[in-house]
Amino acid sequence: MPSASPAGQLATSDDQLLGGRVSLRQPLEGYRAAIDPVLLAAAVPARSGEKVLELGCGVGAAALCLMARVPDLTVAGLELQPALAALARHNAKANGIARFLVLEGDVAAPPKALGSGYDRVLLNPPFQPSAAEGSPLASKDLANREGTASLAVWLDLGLRRLRQGGTLTLIHRAERLSGALAALEGHAGDVRVLPLWPLVGRPAKRILLQATRGSRAATTLLPGLALHVSDGGFTAEAEAVLRGAAELSL
Repeated sequence: MPSASPAGQLATSDDQLLGGRVSLRQPLEGYRAAIDPVLLAAAVPARSGEKVLELGCGVGAAALCLMARVPDLTVAGLELQPALAALARHNAKANGIARFLVLEGDVAAPPKALGSGYDRVLLNPPFQPSAAEGSPLASKDLANREGTASLAVWLDLGLRRLRQGGTLTLIHRAERLSGALAALEGHAGDVRVLPLWPLVGRPAKRILLQATRGSRAATTLLPGLALHVSDGGFTAEAEAVLRGAAELSL
């Protein structure tokens, strides 16, 4: 149902994720959370009591899905767009989440309050490189296309804010995998890559990637997850994650 944002500046809709476990107010236009943040949250191996950072938290979809699955987390989110940060704070309150601190700032120049020593970092960065054609809608362009911060900058910040042995989890386009691996080289190991197939037998369009700071273990290409069946519905495995809040173990 359409409604006004907390700041009264955006037309928004009230939606649900994880089969209704998470209520989400988000803009009607621009980037809208769908399944990517849900899959990302499912792949984060967080445990109760841990400290988590999300870079580019948007309206809080991934963070809230993670906190719905794992209790007693302390989560910080960094978001460039003030209107989306305001919605993330609204969504945290609407879902009864107290320990979600939403900070405004750029990944290229993060605020000092962001801190460090996190157990887990998750990120769903812009999928398009800066040279790609931009969207005429400014908020969507900021969400979808890299600005001053390249993928390597996002990954570097995430790794630097992790404790030794902490994990970084990323969702991105499959074609950007080589760039992600290059950025992680020498800084993280035990890299695990899960292809996300739109259908069985189709090339992966998305990948989930997880890396451990300070590890020297080899990279593992995991068996992929098929998201849809031929009639367009979700597979049972995808349904368990997207609606049943199941963990995706990488």
